[in-house]
Amino acid sequence: MRLDKFLKVSRIIKRRTVAKEVCDRGNVLINDRPAKASSEVKAGDVLQIDFGQRKIRVEVLSEAESVKAQDAKELYKILD
Repeated sequence: MRLDKFLKVSRIIKRRTVAKEVCDRGNVLINDRPAKASSEVKAGDVLQIDFGQRKIRVEVLSEAESVKAQDAKELYKILD
């Protein structure tokens, strides 16, 4: 699954266009490597997202094309 789509489906970032912009600025790392919006994400990957003053690290648990809002948190686990 594409990184920008995963960020949107998991509701870490609310809009896919915003997720693409964040990725293109270099604010997202997959397994400590800079990632583009088109990078593939799979279960077990660790994402680090820089939101300016706040940074979060999440582990991808599973992928899904679409999920309900209450099930979105099951796609990832927050590490930091």
